[in-house]
Order: sequence, then C-alpha cells, then structure tokens
Amino acid sequence: MMLKIQFRLFLFVSLLLAATLSSYAQQFIAAGKWRGVFHNANGIDVPFNFEVKGKSAATAKVYLLNGEEHFETSQPVQKGDSVIIPFDQFDTELAFKIGDSDLTGTFRKKDHSGRVIPVTATYGQDFRFNDNDEKPVGDISGKYDITFKSESGREDKAVGLFKQKGNRLYATFMRITGDSRFLEGIVKGNQFFLSSFIGGGPAYYTGTFDEAGQLTGANFTGIKNANAALPDPYKLTYLKDGYKTFDFSLPDVDGKKVSLKDEKYKDKVVIVTITGTWCPNCIDEASFLAPWYKKNKQRGVEAVAVHYERKADPVYVKNAIENFKKRYNIEYDEVFGGLVDKKAVAESFPALNTFLSFPTILFIDKQGNVAKIYTGFTGPATGVYYQQFIKDFNDEVDHLLASGT
Repeated sequence: MMLKIQFRLFLFVSLLLAATLSSYAQQFIAAGKWRGVFHNANGIDVPFNFEVKGKSAATAKVYLLNGEEHFETSQPVQKGDSVIIPFDQFDTELAFKIGDSDLTGTFRKKDHSGRVIPVTATYGQDFRFNDNDEKPVGDISGKYDITFKSESGREDKAVGLFKQKGNRLYATFMRITGDSRFLEGIVKGNQFFLSSFIGGGPAYYTGTFDEAGQLTGANFTGIKNANAALPDPYKLTYLKDGYKTFDFSLPDVDGKKVSLKDEKYKDKVVIVTITGTWCPNCIDEASFLAPWYKKNKQRGVEAVAVHYERKADPVYVKNAIENFKKRYNIEYDEVFGGLVDKKAVAESFPALNTFLSFPTILFIDKQGNVAKIYTGFTGPATGVYYQQFIKDFNDEVDHLLASGT
C-alpha cells in the first residue's frame, strides 16, 4: 500500500515538473512593442524601440523601430532563461534575461570583446523619449547647415533635415560619405533629442534651438538655411589622368576570380559598388540595388559588389557575404577586396584619385570606360534626395545603354 502511495506521489511530482519545464521552455519575450534603454558609462541613457512578433525563438521576428523604418534583426536564439537577439551584419547582439514585462541584459560583440553596455527594456511602451508634459516652444522643421566638431578640432560639414510633428521629431544628417539614416525623437521646450539603433551601436543627438534658427549641440552647431547643400557626389571621386577604364581580379566566396574582362561583362553596362556588409549606408544601397538589378538585368546590365570586411578569415568572409546576399536577395556577383581600410581600397584601385566612402558606385559603359562615380549613398531617410538619386541613377544607366558598343 505504501509503495502504491509513493509511486503515485512520484508520478504526480514528475508530471508537475514536466509541465512546469514545458511551460518554462515555451516562455519567450512577450509579443508586442518594447522600449529599450542603453545605459552608457558616461551617464547618458539612449532609448530605442523594438517590436516582437511571434511566440517562440524559432518563429519570432524582431524589428527595430526608427521613424518609418522597421529593421528586422537576425533570428533570435533562446538559451534557458535568456534570449539572444543577434545582428549578424555588425557582429553584435543583445543578450536579455527573460522577464514578464521587463528585460535586463547587455549589448555586446558576439565574441565578447570590447565594451559591454547594460540594457533594459519595458514591455508595452511605444514612446521613445519622455516629454514630461513639456511642450515645444517652436517648430524646428527645415534644412540646416551643420558643422560637427571632433575632440581633435576637426570640422565635418553636413546638412541636417528636420521634420517636426507636434512634439515628435524626425531627422537625418547628410554627409559626403552618406546619411545618418532614420533618427527619431522629441522636442520639449527649446531642447531636442534624437536617437536610432539598427544593431551597430546606438546613435544619440541632443541640442537646443533659438528663435534665430540656430541649433547648438554638444559637438555640433547648425544654422537654418533652405539652400544648404553638400558638394556634388559625382565630382568627389574620379579617375586619375591617364586612366579611362577600371578593372580588378578578385575572388568570390568560393575562391573563383572575377574580373570585368570576363565574358559575362562584355559589351554591357556594369555597376560596380565598393561596399561592406557592416556598413549602414551599404545596407540602404543593397536594399535599392538588389531589386533594381533583378528588374533591369535583362536590359544588358550587370553589377558587381566589391566587399571590404572586418576580417580576412575565409570562413568569416564567406559567412558575412552569404548572409548579406540572403538577407537582401542579391543576384549580382560579390567579391572580396580585403580588410576595411580606405587607404587599402585606394591602393587596391590605383586608378582612383582617392577613396572617401563606403559605398562608392562606379558606372562603367559598354566599352569598359568609367562614365561616372558616385561617392557615398543618399538613402531613404533623406526623402526627396533619395528620390533624386534614384532618378539620376536610372537616367545614367539609360544613357549608357543607349550608347553604342
């Protein structure tokens, strides 16, 4: 009799434990919107927003929210009571201990090298910065001449594009190397706050404004100017005297050498982009070029991406480029140029007068001559400037296709 009671008790406890473990194994970050905060060592907290869709790590999708952009992360991985949200393109990850409505964890490199930033997140909060019920004293929408100043005193010119709706603020900074993508924040009183995050590291800008249309931040100043502009991106990078053509012989991820002299490119218009999987503006470029190529390749157009990556290890390079290819559904050729270094790129391509930015786009005509070179990338966050880039890009390709061989 006693044995029967002990057996039943054992069976009950076993079933209860199994049910508990089963329930625990299925636990995941709650689906919905979250507000995260990076707690930096300098005391500055930088907020970001993300959304979780799905109920398990195997099926869930996580999106980083910045303005109108929903940027999908890599596939989450659950390990016991923790979840890892990786960003493969940047070799970084968020590691959270799972909670019902709060998450605590860190932002770190995948190999655990470098600095670690504490991060917390709260479920159900869709605001970014808390306005504390303080109303804006003005509207700073418009275009600005911006001057960034580094600690060494070096000045960097930019154009600021600001759009304010009530106390909500959306902005981006355009430089000759590219734009700062989608920034989102608020205006309260005569202060403004902006942030963004897509996996490479948090971006944060804050400053004040006055009635004269002047912005003042910790490392920048701005003056409102409807005519603010940057140098023509088609005139920054060019071929040195004595050069007309552009070529290379570089390996793809399987070690096969690719050259513009290959039969595949003969008598075709070729777009060459000097790029990298780690580069935010290169992400925007690939998001444009990949579908554009699929739509236009039958017209006698080819494209090649020359990647410069953070490591030269063949396994690392293969994984990085293939993940990039899969994410953006790239069908054009991709080759490996070397380690990320602007000087190294300039040495790899001696025909170029200089190399200023990832990405840089070369338009090559049917004879193999370089027709134009576009420095940097003006992405979707720039609005009308992005639309103008698309128009100019298509016009140039149309012109080159119309030219005889």
